[in-house]
Amino acid sequence: MLIRKAELKDLEELLDIYNYEVEHGVATLDLEPKNLLEWRIWFDEHNVENHPLFVAQVGDAVAGYVSLSPYRAKEAYRSTVELSVYIGDKYRKMGLATALMAYILEEARKDDRIHNVVSVITSGNEASRRLHEKFGFQFCGTIPEVGMKFGKYLDIDNYSLKV
Repeated sequence: MLIRKAELKDLEELLDIYNYEVEHGVATLDLEPKNLLEWRIWFDEHNVENHPLFVAQVGDAVAGYVSLSPYRAKEAYRSTVELSVYIGDKYRKMGLATALMAYILEEARKDDRIHNVVSVITSGNEASRRLHEKFGFQFCGTIPEVGMKFGKYLDIDNYSLKV
């Protein structure tokens, strides 16, 4: 496995990983798959300022990715970033999420523009909860029934890590 900065050539594989979760899981509360144009806009928001995007490459395939995105669109939040990590369905349980998380958190610690890394995890996602807790993220509360997907109301759990 190789962890590297995401490149434009990775866009379709990144989109496939994300859209799989849109259609089959609750790690994202998006209801409709993203298209290439939407995903290009998302891609272009990364690897600028304090918002890196890295991929895990296995062989010739992008197996997963991790990103730090703007937390909110208000200037006072500039030093807070939101972490997302997604692993392709056939690459799960291989340690890729742990490797990606370690890599991006090390990058965050080197960037003096980043003070706080937050994650929003759909309640019940035990793998994600354990992963975040392994890296020292602190649970900051649950917002109940904040979204509905697959006909069911879902809670979200908020986690934070000062770097």
